[in-house]
Amino acid sequence: MAGVVPLSADKTKVLMIESAGPGGWVLPKGGWETDEETAQQAACREAWEEAGVICTVQRDLGLIPDMRPSALVTAHAPKASYQFFEVTVEREEAQWPEMHKRKRQWFPYAQAASALISRPELLEALNRSSLKR
Repeated sequence: MAGVVPLSADKTKVLMIESAGPGGWVLPKGGWETDEETAQQAACREAWEEAGVICTVQRDLGLIPDMRPSALVTAHAPKASYQFFEVTVEREEAQWPEMHKRKRQWFPYAQAASALISRPELLEALNRSSLKR
């Protein structure tokens, strides 16, 4: 699984998307397709599909295990690890693949951190980024 922490150029805000399920705002993330050579490619594709942004990878934030309670994870789907990347948003497009399923919104650190309180793995990625506190 690959994910991104999409920052504004001045690193004062992070772009978040509405969760597909219940749970408010999350960071763009998802699976790694077989035709993608790198996790960076997968991460930027997810940012495009879910948030409609063109981004540039700035740095690797490392592997972060999915820390959700195992009741949510079945025997057929072992807990995942996410490879997160800090990216700079170069462009926001008006139309994107999941625009009818998700809204996107910029948040300062405090609001983003409070939105991710129930998703410790996403909060960890946010905290590893260089978003200004």
